[in-house]
Amino acid sequence: MENMLTQAICRILRPLLRILHRKGVAFGEFSQLAKQIYVEVSEDVLAATGERPTTSRIAIATGLTRKDVAQLRQAANEDGYSPTPSYNRGARVMTGWLHDTEFLDAAGKAVRLPLQGDTGSFAALVSRYSGDMPYRAMLQEMVRVGAVEVDEVSASVQLLGSGYIPHGDESEKFSILGTDVAALIATIDHNLTTQERSQLYFQRKVSYDNLPEEALPAFKAMVEKDGLGLLIKFNEWLATQDRDSNPQAGGTGQMRAGVGIYYFEEPVAAQPEADKRIEDEN
Repeated sequence: MENMLTQAICRILRPLLRILHRKGVAFGEFSQLAKQIYVEVSEDVLAATGERPTTSRIAIATGLTRKDVAQLRQAANEDGYSPTPSYNRGARVMTGWLHDTEFLDAAGKAVRLPLQGDTGSFAALVSRYSGDMPYRAMLQEMVRVGAVEVDEVSASVQLLGSGYIPHGDESEKFSILGTDVAALIATIDHNLTTQERSQLYFQRKVSYDNLPEEALPAFKAMVEKDGLGLLIKFNEWLATQDRDSNPQAGGTGQMRAGVGIYYFEEPVAAQPEADKRIEDEN
């Protein structure tokens, strides 16, 4: 079990550290971040189990010194951090534009929208799918990340793609890295610790490891078409339940839920002949 966990950690860290290396983040900075999160997680777990999260108790749980723990807890209280909601709002607006018949032509394609108007406009679209965010603020955000193009002469806006992927904004991409990878790992963690089968979260994947390169373009196009269609279907239902999109939606509490679909491809490393012989013998 320990060996399997170590291998899993290495696989998770490898692509992450590739990003950190490319961005010039030294090991010391990464180590300090890891210590910070260790302390925060330990504090949360101790509090959740009814135990008082003292500096000494956290030091024992994490293996850090009391001095380190005290400094890290102080730094967390002073700095703090919170994710920005711009990505989720922008994604909702874009999926609304792609599926709501008020913003589609007869062929079901997203149309160029006038900026203002009670119906069939960008302002109406933002009002419906982005809660109380002003439409001009959303327009600036979507222009900034390359999702739309504005025609000043006709005072209209055109959708540039079929998914809210901020091609030109690296900080927004890092925000997606933080939210999406964290959500996937949290789902796996939930499924590792949940005993009741009925309480498991949906977690599935399909992949093959002996595919010719020529098959990938067709599969990638299939994923983009059918995956987007499935996400739009989920978006339609969630929009009716979300109180930002539908102020009439009732219920209690405030929860975040969703589904992510991602495509991946990579070359399969050649397996050493010795390893192949071992597999054949087993």
